[in-house]
Amino acid sequence: MTKSIEAVAIVGLGLIGSSIARGVREALPEVKLSGYDTDPAVRARARELSLADSIPDDPAEAVAEADLVIMCVPVGAMEAAARAIAPGLKFDAIVSDVGSCKAPVLRALRNALPDALIIPGHPIAGTEKSGPDAGFAALFHRRWCILTPEPGTNAQAVEQIAHFWEALGAKVEIMDPERHDLVLAVTSHLPHLIAFTIVGTASHLEEVTEGEVIKYSAGGFRDFTRIAASDPTMWRDVFLANNEAVLEVLQHFQDDLDGLVKAIRSGDGAALFDWFSRTRDIRRAIVYEGQDVAAPDFGRST
Repeated sequence: MTKSIEAVAIVGLGLIGSSIARGVREALPEVKLSGYDTDPAVRARARELSLADSIPDDPAEAVAEADLVIMCVPVGAMEAAARAIAPGLKFDAIVSDVGSCKAPVLRALRNALPDALIIPGHPIAGTEKSGPDAGFAALFHRRWCILTPEPGTNAQAVEQIAHFWEALGAKVEIMDPERHDLVLAVTSHLPHLIAFTIVGTASHLEEVTEGEVIKYSAGGFRDFTRIAASDPTMWRDVFLANNEAVLEVLQHFQDDLDGLVKAIRSGDGAALFDWFSRTRDIRRAIVYEGQDVAAPDFGRST
C-alpha cells in the first residue's frame, strides 16, 4: 500500500516548479518541501525566496526524503535529470513531471528509472515568463492537470497524485499518453508554432519597420507576441519530442490554410463566412467551459 505524501521534491525551479512550491506552501503547509535546480544562480535565488525547506546543491540529496518527486525540467533534459536523482530516490517514491508531451517523457523516465513508480503529469497552465520569481500559487487554479499513468499503475498512487493537484486548485483528468500528445499538439503545440512563425514573419518584412510593427500592434498580434515570448528551450524540446503528433496536426493545418488561400483568391465570401462562423463557435464553447472569460479584449484593463 502506498503511504501518504508527506515530503515533496521539486526538480527544476522555474515558472512551473516555483509555482508548485508556492502552491504547496499555501495549500499543503504540513508537507516537507525540497527543491533543486541545475543552475546555481536559480538555487541561490530560490533560497532567497524561501521556496522550499531545503535546496541542496546535490540533486540526489534533494530527493532523498521525498515521497513525491516532480520533474519540472525541459523535456529534452528529462532523462539526464532523472539519472541525476536516481542515487537518492526512495524505492517507494512516486516520480511525476510537468512536461507538455507525455509518451516521450514516460520513455525517458523509464529509461533512467526502470524500477520507479512513475506517473507522468501535465498541468495545462503557464505564462510567457520564466524563472523562480515568475511563479505564483494560483497558477493552477481551475486549470486542467492531465495524468497519464501506465496500465497497471498502483491506483492508490494515481489517486494521491490527483488529490495533490486538486489541493493546488487544478482539475484532474486521466488520459492515455499518446492521446494526450495528439490533443496537446492541437490545443497548445501548433498554436505556439504558429505564433513563433507569425511574429518571425512580421520581423522579417522589409516593407514594414520593426518600430511600426511594435507601435501599431493590434490585439491579435499582441496575443501572438505573448505566446512567442515563451521559453525557447522548453518549446524546442517539445517540438522535437512530440514531432509525430505535431507533424500530423500541422498537415491538417496546412490543408485548411490552402483552402483559405483558395477562397480568398477566388473571392469565395460564403466559404470564408462559414469557416469564421464555425471557429467563433469554438471560442464560445471555450468560454462556456470556463477556460477563458468573455470580457471585451480578453479582460485587458488597458
